[in-house]
Amino acid sequence: MFPDGPKQNAVVADAGEDRPEADSTSGVPEMKPGGKTPSKTWPRGVSHRSSDSTGQGRSSAPAGGDGSPAGEFLLTGFSDSWMVQLIHALLFSLVYLAALIGNLLIVTVTTVDARLQTPMYFFLRHLSFLDFCFISVTVPKSAVNAFTHNTSISFWGCALQVFFFMDLASTETALLTVMSYDRYVAICRPLHYEAVMTPRACARTMALCWLSGGVSGVMHVAATFSLPFCGSNRVHQFFCDIPQLLSLLDSAAILPEVRVMVFVTSLVLLCFGCIVLSYARILSTVLRIPSAEGRWKTFSTCVPHLVVVTLFLVSGSVAYVKPISSSASISDLLLPVFYTVVPPTLNPVIYSLRNRDMKAALRRQCALGAPCRARAADLC
Repeated sequence: MFPDGPKQNAVVADAGEDRPEADSTSGVPEMKPGGKTPSKTWPRGVSHRSSDSTGQGRSSAPAGGDGSPAGEFLLTGFSDSWMVQLIHALLFSLVYLAALIGNLLIVTVTTVDARLQTPMYFFLRHLSFLDFCFISVTVPKSAVNAFTHNTSISFWGCALQVFFFMDLASTETALLTVMSYDRYVAICRPLHYEAVMTPRACARTMALCWLSGGVSGVMHVAATFSLPFCGSNRVHQFFCDIPQLLSLLDSAAILPEVRVMVFVTSLVLLCFGCIVLSYARILSTVLRIPSAEGRWKTFSTCVPHLVVVTLFLVSGSVAYVKPISSSASISDLLLPVFYTVVPPTLNPVIYSLRNRDMKAALRRQCALGAPCRARAADLC
């Protein structure tokens, strides 16, 4: 309601001046014919709640604060400094290019090389494709925003980013669990490996991983973006991350998303427990190998997977379990880098440099490509 003036019960004597009346359902002033346009505006950063004919409608899109149009978020990134944004854009562009080349190279080699058609490299191929998609969800948009100094992202653009991010992150968590089981069967039950890890079983397992990721993405988007946003529309992160979006929601209305986060976190902990159990059994088997060289050779096949799991699951779990804060600290800004940027970039290096089969396959493909290049040069 608009204030009535210094006297609460005063009667307006001037009949020649019409005064706007407030709609009881939406609180938006209505104009009578010939009346003046009121100067009432929505407060900075508070979401515009509209009403339908029943008075129950509500918009979940944030109102534009800081001069941004309504229905947009502002990704503050690491700094407002022009120099920091330029460095951020250059680093993210180089990292994305390295991750793009490395992951697509692994996908290509494990697809065309006949000697790498095993369950381990089948899952590695999907992991590399996942990493390529995963880093493509956040890093290119952040680099473009930093280059253009335009930090805005639309409401639906943010929703899509959250969906693909949670979809791919959940799929990768499930895939890392399956890869740990694959290593367990290969080391602890080598005689049953071919019977357990059949091509059909691998394909079904991979389909379940993708399905679980899609369900997780839909649940997060439905629970978060159906709620009313209030306060500032600034997201203190370089992408639309769930913990930072929760700080923009009404604290009394975030229970649906909290339930989803508890459910998904429980599944992540279950996956982490399965991974720990698999490697505990692998370690007990490796320690029974008599020679030190044999122990290291067997356990070295698991080292890349352990590094990836540590970087991805530990940093992601810390970011999503820690209390939500309305203002981002340095750790809040840097921690997501360790589960969004570092694993997709390091995976090709870890699996290529520490894997003799991958290095041999790369040499074979380069050797096969040399005659083709020579014939092409002769034709030219």
